[in-house]
Amino acid sequence: MHDEWEHAHMDYTVPAQRHIPASLAESESDWRDYLEHSTPNGWLMQNNAMTEALVSGRPMHLLHVTKNIEAIRASGELHVSTGCLVGALYCSPLASQRDGLRPHNLGAYLLRTKPSTTPMILEVTPDGPIRPKGIDYLHLGPIHLRTFQRYQSFLTPAENEQLDRAVLTGLRLAAPFLDTALRNAAGHATPAPQFIDQLSDAVMHVPFLGYLYFEVVSEYLMLHSATSETKTYAQVGELNNWLYKRLAYAAVDGMDQVFDLSRFHPRHHRLVQIIEGMEPALVPGVAEYVRRRLSHLFARTALHPSQDAATVTFQGTDLDMLRKAAPGLIGQIVFREIRYMPRYRQLYHCFEKAKALEAWNYWNCEGIPTPFNGILPKGEIGINPVYPRSTVRVWLAEQDSKGCLHPADEIAVIFTPHLASWWVPPRQHELQDTAENSQVKLALEARSSILPQRSSLNGIST
Repeated sequence: MHDEWEHAHMDYTVPAQRHIPASLAESESDWRDYLEHSTPNGWLMQNNAMTEALVSGRPMHLLHVTKNIEAIRASGELHVSTGCLVGALYCSPLASQRDGLRPHNLGAYLLRTKPSTTPMILEVTPDGPIRPKGIDYLHLGPIHLRTFQRYQSFLTPAENEQLDRAVLTGLRLAAPFLDTALRNAAGHATPAPQFIDQLSDAVMHVPFLGYLYFEVVSEYLMLHSATSETKTYAQVGELNNWLYKRLAYAAVDGMDQVFDLSRFHPRHHRLVQIIEGMEPALVPGVAEYVRRRLSHLFARTALHPSQDAATVTFQGTDLDMLRKAAPGLIGQIVFREIRYMPRYRQLYHCFEKAKALEAWNYWNCEGIPTPFNGILPKGEIGINPVYPRSTVRVWLAEQDSKGCLHPADEIAVIFTPHLASWWVPPRQHELQDTAENSQVKLALEARSSILPQRSSLNGIST
């Protein structure tokens, strides 16, 4: 169990250490070396302001925004939520300056685009230097699968049959592309435009591919961007989060209402148009980068490390075999499919609290009071609600004309090991995306919330 959580975390201050499937054309170390040393912003993977704050062991100031400040006051409690941080209060860093606390560019984005929210300052005083290990939700598939199998008895026979049928149908329809991705990971080069169009179609059947697609393009933008905006953020040790926000909103209508990456599936011509509108100089390299990087990450996140990427096939293979060969992919599919069952609102805490308890235990053992999103150290950081060796103080924040935040009223609240209630709207099987004229699946990833009572959330994931 501990090894699975270790595998799902990334520490950019040490060499790559994960075990990966055989026959991959490029190793994780190859990619780390390329990303860190051959991209304009790759140096920020190790030498960013957030990592420096973590390893310093000094008190950290974090920003959290909420729509429910009165509920917090009334209950005296802060609840955490699931999503890319599994079970942590979603925050972004604040940098101490002479004029006040300067928001990380992610926090500045939240403050500017969510005017109806209340900003809060949280001061975390750790017991010592914090290990800079961030959780990579793309690697949580085996944990999703193991958790589901442990509590599978909570589903009725009909629900289990429905789930198996949905998983198999999605795999059958996406299998040609999944095999293509593995062959590309093993060194066979499919033409990039064709690869991306096939990927776009496959997202309809395996929504996890939309998350993978989005994270790959986001990584490309953040590490390769050379705009003055990106350089300004780099000077203070920050990757540019505004890039992937613009990417998401340009690619998917309504993404500002429900940040749902299963709907991210631009075809090649549309991807080129989007990058052209953001940073034209990055257009020539984006398609080939997506082909190479996504193929590699798919093999790593989908397959068990004991497998050989050159020999695994998703065509004509039964579900029992795939659970062993590709537990990462099956877990990610099950995790996203089960949420659309009518009873999942009642079962949500059973499945998600189980994972949160394991994550909290792992973080406590590893000395992590403030876990972060480790796909890249881009400033998505959370607070572990049950870390026993740190203190947290909370204030309402006031923002001055320069954008800096200042502590105002201190709030007497405690963190509790409870997940905020969460709700997914019914899937709309026939919803048409007007930009692509194709079916899309609608899903809701919970982001940080602090509601003390049941409520539907309109949040985001990574």
